[in-house]
Amino acid sequence: MKPKELTIRGLVLGVLITILFTAANVYLGLKVGLSFASSIPAAVISMAVLSVVKDSTILENNIVQTVASAAGTLSAIIFVLPGLVIVGWWTGFPFWESFFICLSGGVLGVLFTIPLRRALVTTSDLPYPEGVAAAEVLKVGSGTRGEVKDDTGEAREGLVAVILGSITSAVLAILTSTRIVAGGLTGAFSLGTNASSGYDFAWSLALLGVGQIVGLSVGMAMLVGQIISWVIAVPILTSMQPAAAGVSVAAHTATIWRTQVRFLGAGTIGIAAIYSLARLARPVVAGLVATLAAARAADTADDRDRDLTRPWIFALAAACAVIAGWLAFSFARSTVLAHNAVLLTVIAVPFVLIVGFIIAGICGYMAGLIGASNSPISGVGILSIVVCASILVVAVRPTADTRGALVAFALFITAIVFACATISNDNLQDLKTGQLVGASPMRQQIALIVGVGAGAAVVPWVLNLLAKAYGFAGAANVGVLSHNPLPAPQATLISALATGVIGGKLDWNMIGIGALVGVGLIILDEVLGVMRKLRIPPLAVGIGIYLPMSATFAVIVGAIISYWYDRRSRTTPDPERTQRLGTLVASGLIVGESVWGVVNAGLIVALSTDAPIALVPESFKPAPVLGVLAFIGITVWLYRWMLKRAATAPTSNA
Repeated sequence: MKPKELTIRGLVLGVLITILFTAANVYLGLKVGLSFASSIPAAVISMAVLSVVKDSTILENNIVQTVASAAGTLSAIIFVLPGLVIVGWWTGFPFWESFFICLSGGVLGVLFTIPLRRALVTTSDLPYPEGVAAAEVLKVGSGTRGEVKDDTGEAREGLVAVILGSITSAVLAILTSTRIVAGGLTGAFSLGTNASSGYDFAWSLALLGVGQIVGLSVGMAMLVGQIISWVIAVPILTSMQPAAAGVSVAAHTATIWRTQVRFLGAGTIGIAAIYSLARLARPVVAGLVATLAAARAADTADDRDRDLTRPWIFALAAACAVIAGWLAFSFARSTVLAHNAVLLTVIAVPFVLIVGFIIAGICGYMAGLIGASNSPISGVGILSIVVCASILVVAVRPTADTRGALVAFALFITAIVFACATISNDNLQDLKTGQLVGASPMRQQIALIVGVGAGAAVVPWVLNLLAKAYGFAGAANVGVLSHNPLPAPQATLISALATGVIGGKLDWNMIGIGALVGVGLIILDEVLGVMRKLRIPPLAVGIGIYLPMSATFAVIVGAIISYWYDRRSRTTPDPERTQRLGTLVASGLIVGESVWGVVNAGLIVALSTDAPIALVPESFKPAPVLGVLAFIGITVWLYRWMLKRAATAPTSNA
């Protein structure tokens, strides 16, 4: 009897997990500019839930994680879409426009990677680190269903790890919301006569989990970025531009960082992203050439090598093109660009299809080479917005009346392309997992389209909730209830680039200096690579400069702890199991705090207050000390729990 694979219960479970992880990823991405891969925790949850069903299989679990993987990818649309609010064009996120942007771009991302599968997955020697890891987790969990003997109980242990991480991070986040414990420590100080700097530590277990996952290299790169920002740039610039009379040191320091140092970081990010893509140009071109040859292969009768049929591919692609055209025409027609609506639509649809396909190949190859989580996807967004804005400037010469509309239109169209990029960045990784467990590519492609639809329905709702509760840095934030807007770093940068290309309003001096810093960092990273020392990724350094300290402090701490934990794991009976345990607890830390962030946003909106569950006033004096103690105490307890579990050989009662 053929094992079950694409089932209704699997799709429903995948959609439910997608809703949870999409909400968490949207919040995390807007807060820190990073998202987490949801495939592995989704696989663990799926295995635990489906283990109670006698006829469930590893293939069905693979479908669940394929659906849920859309949460870690489609949610990256927040790197572009909030830009429409930041530039003041939207005040919220219209559901149907946002839904169809995500849906059309996401489905195109699935379709464009289908002809790449045989060349980049089946016959390729690309490592696909996350795809291989997800396959290993699925194989370990197959024992809970009786497919193999499960003497370790590792699937159940993995679920406990995810739940434990989620509960502890949610508890600390809730305590912070009550104001009994402080969520961080902020301040500024003078350096000499005019110079100043500051600090902003956040006790975030979610960001600690991010640090555990990204590892020491990225964490140290972010630390270098923070040193460049707060130890070098801010003191120099504040000494050159003393505070005006009556302006506090804290306010002046924050203004210098926000209006100048962040653009230095933007220049570093831009040059590092372009370099990251350029390094991959040769293998990408080689992969695409091989793809063209592989695309001539006829459809096969083997389920393990069968894709969606050509008629379905063409029909879905045509439908997405029509949706993209309708979105572009409707958007342009509602603005001062109405008389150019047809021309802009004629430009937009080929741009989405052609650039989308090219990006699908690039992102798919990058995912196979270095993993979906590590791909410089923000570099794709940066290049896309610059190209799109440049084309629009040539086609429709901007005037004082049309500049704002052209910036918004560029962001709108780039959002569709970016949705395509995010899904293609993940799709081949899922197909690699499927290949390793004997799954059907066609059924996985159907599952991912279902996941795209579920994620597309969730993203606008979560974005609207967060926009109303917190707002975004740089946006007008009229009527927003919280006083701590979400940084939305990539959306802010991409919006600034679009405005700069079309309206010429960027601080190109600081961006240029940042680009020079980026060149220096690239040289340093290459030298470290030749010397076989710890690499300092320039893109991560740029993000460290650009993001506020509160968004990187706990990531750096988590990265340092992850290095220590990995070294300790080598002394345990099963090092790989110990490392997986750390990854799953970290995933839980991210999910718990992020989901509470969304829930808290709902309470803020419902109760019309920025502190809906506060139990003490903001001036509660013990809060800072309690915050530090809670953060350290929970961290120590969690890692002691993991090492205690790892120190003993796993048993069937684990």
